[in-house]
Amino acid sequence: MSEPEIVELDAIDCRLEHQPWRFAEENADAIRAHWQKVIEAKPASFNGKILLLHRWQIVERRFHGAYLMTDYASFLAWRDFGAPGEPRWNCFAMAALEAADGAFLLGEMAEHTSNAGAIYFAAGTPDPSDIDGDIVNLAGSVTRELEEETGVSIADVEIASGWTAVFHGPRIALMKSVRSPLPSAELKGGIERFLAEDERPELERMHVVASHADIRADRMPAFQCAYLAHRLDTWNRSQRTG
Repeated sequence: MSEPEIVELDAIDCRLEHQPWRFAEENADAIRAHWQKVIEAKPASFNGKILLLHRWQIVERRFHGAYLMTDYASFLAWRDFGAPGEPRWNCFAMAALEAADGAFLLGEMAEHTSNAGAIYFAAGTPDPSDIDGDIVNLAGSVTRELEEETGVSIADVEIASGWTAVFHGPRIALMKSVRSPLPSAELKGGIERFLAEDERPELERMHVVASHADIRADRMPAFQCAYLAHRLDTWNRSQRTG
């Protein structure tokens, strides 16, 4: 797979289009067998409805995309089988949480989740709760996932107007910069107190990324490592010139 590509965007316009997904229809037996293995390993897994991007384009720094609706079992099989069939993309929004000192805060996925031990920004696969009419509200997904996973609300952060898209194979991460007025140590402490009060948190602990040395390529996906390196380099340049 090629290196992740980073593209700055001014806006996003994504919508739902109701249509079948050939992969899910033609591989129903294999999907059921795969899902059985998933729930045997992670009994808390839930086969709900999710959204999968089936076409997109960028016009004048604006990302236009169309999603179809499928179920989580079909999506997971498609992902684990290597994204076969007609081009489709796992396109999701992430809350790139930044502290006042320029460090980033990411969460380690809890043991009961499908990505246990991986370290991510707060995010979630788009689902029906993100749909408003036919619009897929990814900005709303960012703030909802951030608050649900970390306890940090929209009132606690400054939200950037634009987006940063990171393209890597069948993944498109739409990163929204959200900045807290708190230093990283204080922000981390507050989030971990929130997690300790949750009986079944999605995140187990928080990680601070303040330099390239803190980027964990063994536990972070390549698209996220690329984004962090890009943002840290931008921060460092601004401090030198500021």
